[in-house]
Amino acid sequence: MARVLLVGGSPSARSRTTAALDAAGRALVAAGHETDPLSVRDLPPAALLAADFADPALRAAADRVERADALVVGTPVYKASYSGLLKSWLDLLPQYALAGKTVLPLATGGSPAHTLVLDYALRPVLSSMGAAHIARGCFLLDRSIGGPAADGAAPHLAAEARDRLDRALDGLLDALRAPSAPSALAG
Repeated sequence: MARVLLVGGSPSARSRTTAALDAAGRALVAAGHETDPLSVRDLPPAALLAADFADPALRAAADRVERADALVVGTPVYKASYSGLLKSWLDLLPQYALAGKTVLPLATGGSPAHTLVLDYALRPVLSSMGAAHIARGCFLLDRSIGGPAADGAAPHLAAEARDRLDRALDGLLDALRAPSAPSALAG
């Protein structure tokens, strides 16, 4: 059983990215893994902006990364890149915080053209942080994700989005089962 940290980089309290991460978490739990959701939005904004490495909440978040076997890093696409909120947090982690870890990049956006954010924006930063394996990323169109239900029910993913997410999670799980993960440049 692997411990998977689900990192949400959306600044919105109710976001499609969070809904996609929730769906990923449910699938990972159903596959027998432990998940730990971390919403960067809930970290102290002043500590993030001031790069306060001593802040207890930021240290605790870094400890959660260290304890994880794998991460699913989710972000909405803003201005052809991942969110500034996610960037602020990633910048505060140790240079090789992802060493030895398998990472699945996940992005949500309004246009199929935004899928490029996975390979041209998010993958390079994850690689620079030493990820042992970066699984093939998953991009989901906003319109394929129903927002969080007011009654607490799980958000609905359209069939196409569910299939894409399932394939991406299969890649993550395959990498976790592999005796030695391939280089971060593969994927």
